[in-house]
Amino acid sequence: MGNRQAQQEILLLKGNSFTARQYHNRNENGKPDNLSPEEQLEEACWNGLIQELIPEVYEHPDTDKPLYLWQIRESNSFLELDLSEELPEVKDNYFSIDPYAFMKEKLMS
Repeated sequence: MGNRQAQQEILLLKGNSFTARQYHNRNENGKPDNLSPEEQLEEACWNGLIQELIPEVYEHPDTDKPLYLWQIRESNSFLELDLSEELPEVKDNYFSIDPYAFMKEKLMS
C-alpha cells in the first residue's frame, strides 16, 4: 500500500470577531479595495494569513512536506479551506468536516 498524502480542511466561521477584522488590501493604484469582510478574509487566506495566524495547522510530524492552499469554498456561514501536500485527491465526504458534505453522506447511508 502506498503512502497517502496529507490533506486538511479548515472551516472559518463567518460573523465572529476573527472574520470581522479588517484585512486591508490595496489595489495597484495604492487605494484600498472595496471588498466585503468575507471577500477580505478570503483574499487574506490566499495571501498566507492562515499560516501566519495558525502555524500549527501546517505542522505534520509524519511528513516534512509543506501543505498548500488549493481551494476556498464559500457557504452561507463559513469558508472552507482545502490544504494538501500536492494536488488533492478526491475527498471522502464521510470524513469531511463540511456539514453540507457529511450530512448528505450520512442521510444517504
